[in-house]
Amino acid sequence: MPRGEDISVASDRRRFAAFISYSHADADFAANLQRKLERYRLPKQVAHTRAGNGAHIGQIFRDREDLAAASSLSEAIRDALSRAEALIVLCSPDAKASQWVSEEIRLFRSLHPKRPVLAALVRGEPAEAFPEVLSEGGLEPLAADLRKEGDGPSLGFLKIVAGIAGVPLDSLVQRDAQRRLRRVTWITLGALAAMLIMGVMTFFAISARNEAARQRESAEELVEYMLTDLRDELKGVGRLDVMDDVNQRAMEHYARQGDLGSLPPDSLERRTRILHAMGEDDGRSGNLAAALAKFREAHRATEALLRKEPENPDRIFAHAQSEYWVGQAAWQIRDRATTERHWQGYVTEARKLLELDPDKARANLEMGYALGNLCDFYLRDNFDIKKAIDFCRRSISFEQTALRIAPERTEISIALANRFGWLADALLVDKAHGEARKARLSEQSIIDALVAKDPRNFELRFRQTWPSFGLATIEMDWGNPRLAVSETTRIVGTLRSLVTEEPNNVEVKRALARSHYMRAKALAEFDLAKARAELSETRKIIVEIERAYPQGEALAGFWKAISELEQRVGNR
Repeated sequence: MPRGEDISVASDRRRFAAFISYSHADADFAANLQRKLERYRLPKQVAHTRAGNGAHIGQIFRDREDLAAASSLSEAIRDALSRAEALIVLCSPDAKASQWVSEEIRLFRSLHPKRPVLAALVRGEPAEAFPEVLSEGGLEPLAADLRKEGDGPSLGFLKIVAGIAGVPLDSLVQRDAQRRLRRVTWITLGALAAMLIMGVMTFFAISARNEAARQRESAEELVEYMLTDLRDELKGVGRLDVMDDVNQRAMEHYARQGDLGSLPPDSLERRTRILHAMGEDDGRSGNLAAALAKFREAHRATEALLRKEPENPDRIFAHAQSEYWVGQAAWQIRDRATTERHWQGYVTEARKLLELDPDKARANLEMGYALGNLCDFYLRDNFDIKKAIDFCRRSISFEQTALRIAPERTEISIALANRFGWLADALLVDKAHGEARKARLSEQSIIDALVAKDPRNFELRFRQTWPSFGLATIEMDWGNPRLAVSETTRIVGTLRSLVTEEPNNVEVKRALARSHYMRAKALAEFDLAKARAELSETRKIIVEIERAYPQGEALAGFWKAISELEQRVGNR
């Protein structure tokens, strides 16, 4: 915070919603926070609860930008603080060392002992960033952690807004999530409109090569956005279904280009990523044949690109993804030979990436993925449990390395959680119940931490049920059916809520059916009547899935397991 300069106080007596106290080292952050607060509008449903205050937070004071004439610095600061409804302290190691920040806190509290003091952590750990005066007299300020590893910029900002406006934080978080969903919806509609415009413009520009190239570049910037930010946002709110038309229009764009061989390599690689995304969505809806066809087409393209640039890390990475997806689609239809061939190919490409890729986090993550797939390969049908355990442990080691390099990357944390889950499954087959339970708790801890940072994320909340299901499986195998029932009861409640949010998500419905079946299996040990009721519910869900997705190819084993358990409990 600038000191020792001629600063002046305005002659008017307007009130300030808050006074920002900060160190000079955090001046840019303070200016940005002031702008955001003054532009922020409270949701209508929240604003009407603030008698006479309206939707705007109000004016925020940030010293030298906001001071008019005054005879001295102390007079200027005292006057501004006397007119502030709240004090925001930007906490950092520099702020803790600043005597001016501490004096402003003491002065504000002496002038307004009952008004809120909001501590906003922007850098460093609390012990090294919070001025000691904040806790003098046993007082504890309201705190918001704006660091990525804390509340994060979004939630931390809403905590500050709630403290200034005097409204419940939960209402702001809920309305913010609704705003985000509406924004994503409009972005999606805009993307669809842009794709339509892109098609018309490309048609009229096809006779002019330079214009066509410009239009292609613009279109592919939009495609890149759809493959990254838009897809991530839609995943976060459970609305990947709206991507279908967008993906199809993107593919039509490439079809209009004529000979694909004339396109730049980056354009061809981007097209393969669209095929991967479309195949993934086909797999989610149970259309495995369509998924495999798209993955094979992408594989041919990335293989050709890699032959031309065998030491380009991006080409290696792209072909590694194709190897994975072809193997994954084959895995879902139980084609073990094809799966092994492509997943071993994935390992080969991942090793190359470790040697050549400057992004070591990506390279280690891909190696972890590749070895993890082989863990799954040897685990299924108890093919080779010792190898499965070994590959899982090696996979975890690479992914822990990736996370140490890039701790902020959520996808690495999710991958690591997956590998702990697979390791638990392998250890359970090996009857190492204690170790299996420990692995599941590690998985649970990682996902719980991610959900705490992003509580509205649909994918993460669904993923949160997996370790719970694994723990129920362990308890059942360990001879504790009542504990298994307790775990599955909680899972069923969560999954039913997710189905209500996203009724077309077949993956969640299958998980719900599996959970009812597991509950029935546990209840069969001590309450046959309830076990029969759970099996009836399982049948009902499977029938719903088959009616909605008649092309689904992975339910035969489900029916067999249900029938066997029904015979055991006397339901048929």
